[in-house]
Amino acid sequence: EDRVPRPRSRRLDVFVPPPVSLINRWSARAFNALYHRLPAAPHAVVDYEPYFYPLDAVSRWNRIYGPRGFFQFQCVVPPEVGEEAIRELLVRIGNHGEASFLVVLKEFGDLPSPGWLSFPRPGPTLALDFPNRGRSTRSLLTTLEQITMEAGGALYPAKDACMSPESFRMSYPRWEELEARRDPAYFSDFWCRVTGIEPEAGVVPGRARQP
Repeated sequence: EDRVPRPRSRRLDVFVPPPVSLINRWSARAFNALYHRLPAAPHAVVDYEPYFYPLDAVSRWNRIYGPRGFFQFQCVVPPEVGEEAIRELLVRIGNHGEASFLVVLKEFGDLPSPGWLSFPRPGPTLALDFPNRGRSTRSLLTTLEQITMEAGGALYPAKDACMSPESFRMSYPRWEELEARRDPAYFSDFWCRVTGIEPEAGVVPGRARQP
């Protein structure tokens, strides 16, 4: 029987942002312990939305990270070194003392991605969210970036806030083809950071130049 999909209802709402992040090593440890003790879910066919987008059930979920917000780190590493690289990333995160409430581990296939700045490529991809703790969190992200690049991997530019120009150029060698076709009236803070190219006079990163 065919069914017409209904809009997904949001059951929770973070009405008031907390003064500090609710995500830390103690809350993450308690959540993991509770989740580990839950009975295994039965095999069943479920709708794709709650499966792929569980956070959509919570309105303004980003507020749980407090007023300083959060960073997301996502990388992909080659399949031949995937297990070793992912293990090293997780060990470094644990040793650093940072907690991630949301962790996603997936495997990319070998279907070529035609985009000049496409992130998907063969191998495992790991995504984690970290509360913004300033210098400590940025130091961790730098370490994770180094591990990824030494493994021959890449970072996801759509979620990045800290990637170095060297890592970007190594991961996306076709960026110059995009730059050659870019409208000079359009620029972004991201593009300034990862390419080192400064906008022309009158162009403000993130805004189009006024005619």
